[in-house]
Amino acid sequence: MKLQDELPLDHHLAAVYRWGSAFCGVVLLVFGALGFADELSPFDTDGDSIAGMSTNGALSLISVVVGLVLIAGAVVGGNVASTLNMAVGTLFLLSGFVHIFILDRPANVLGFGMTNVVFSFVMGLVILTFGMYGRVSSKLSHDNPYWKRRHPREAARESLARNRRGAPGGALPAGSPRPAPQAVTGTPGSHRGG
Repeated sequence: MKLQDELPLDHHLAAVYRWGSAFCGVVLLVFGALGFADELSPFDTDGDSIAGMSTNGALSLISVVVGLVLIAGAVVGGNVASTLNMAVGTLFLLSGFVHIFILDRPANVLGFGMTNVVFSFVMGLVILTFGMYGRVSSKLSHDNPYWKRRHPREAARESLARNRRGAPGGALPAGSPRPAPQAVTGTPGSHRGG
């Protein structure tokens, strides 16, 4: 299955992707905006903190840009929001791992502290979970479009069985119980043409 496969617009998973992307985008946008409000210098690593995390102007800019990208993904919705959530969540996790190794070193140009690393891991997992919800699981429901993509033959059989059950006089799939015959009303010969 490809990540760009279309998701039905009315499917309930689209709302999860959209709201997850919007929520995480707003959190990042607020964090970045608070950094800009404090007029932090771009690459200052002195430990200015906002909401318990150290930050500087560059980190504020990155937070605002990523927040706006997530909000744009929420506006588009569907598979775009899901794929975007998975990509951004993965980048957050990678950022957390990278910054563990460069804390207290000159390469730490974003002024990360340990709280930033923890936030990066937590936010990455939250965003990634929103993106993967209903796409990556061993027990997807059979009406899930991703399950149908991964099991086309079984999905076609189930669809055919549903169509046959719903069609009047249609053949039923093997093993299905036959409906009881309906009682005939009226007297014999009452339907003869005249």
